[in-house]
Amino acid sequence: MRSTKITSENLEEMFDRGEDVTEFFDFDSAVVEDKTETKRVNVDFPAWVVEALDREARRIGVGRQAVIKTWIAERLDDEAARRSA
Repeated sequence: MRSTKITSENLEEMFDRGEDVTEFFDFDSAVVEDKTETKRVNVDFPAWVVEALDREARRIGVGRQAVIKTWIAERLDDEAARRSA
């Protein structure tokens, strides 16, 4: 974690440009409250999809699983909004 102070606006601008902003977070003391029941699923992807997911994960500084979860959740939200419109 970087000891230099940064404004939320600067942090957001860096994130939007695709810069790695993880140095500004203290993951050792982070608290995550996840009261959502989870279920494990296995999905097989072609190698090119896994490689693309890994590139995107590196670009935004998160793990592959986070990319998959986020993209699927976004798509489900979009579909739900489309159906209710």
